[in-house]
Amino acid sequence: MNSRKDELLNATIDYLAQHGVADLTLRPLSAAIGTSARLIIFHFKSKEDLLMEVMIAVQARLRNSLTSISLEDAAAKQISPMKLFWNWAIKKSNFPYLRLLYEMHFIAIQNREVYQRFLDHTSFSWLEIIQGYLPVEMRSKAVATLCGAVFEGLVIELLSTEDVDRTTKALDHFIEMLRHEWGHIKENPVEKKTAQSARKSAKSAAKSSTKRKVS
Repeated sequence: MNSRKDELLNATIDYLAQHGVADLTLRPLSAAIGTSARLIIFHFKSKEDLLMEVMIAVQARLRNSLTSISLEDAAAKQISPMKLFWNWAIKKSNFPYLRLLYEMHFIAIQNREVYQRFLDHTSFSWLEIIQGYLPVEMRSKAVATLCGAVFEGLVIELLSTEDVDRTTKALDHFIEMLRHEWGHIKENPVEKKTAQSARKSAKSAAKSSTKRKVS
């Protein structure tokens, strides 16, 4: 990617973070970022390809920002990793880009033929991150999917209502429920063994699926 294309991409991201994607057309965008619709098409081929690159770049920005938090931070601050993740998400420096990512995600769902690659990549990479923050006893794709769904639901609720206090309290309640379940598993060897068996079965199924794809 050349420097001019980089400049246009970054300017587009900043514009969309402020104005949103729903009513995007190239002429107002090009006027706002100091270029022409023709030049945008020259660099990105189409509006859909431009949005695809914006999606990937925004996700990369957020992932890079996530490197600033760690499990050690959670332990030092005596808060759960999920709460640390939430605090990161609602920061003013991150939330506009998270909002943009969600808005584009809904657009991608409505146009899977164009954006399926982005949807697949987004789901996989966020699931990986969430799994890494879970306690070992609960580190499965199913639990990670549950945590991700709760988190995303609260983000969408926050986007709709702008009620930070209520959504944060809801997250706190979920974390307490998760802690109770985790403690229950640790205190009950039979359930712990069942959870471990479920994870092994999931891993075995994943390996079998991979082998089928390769063959």
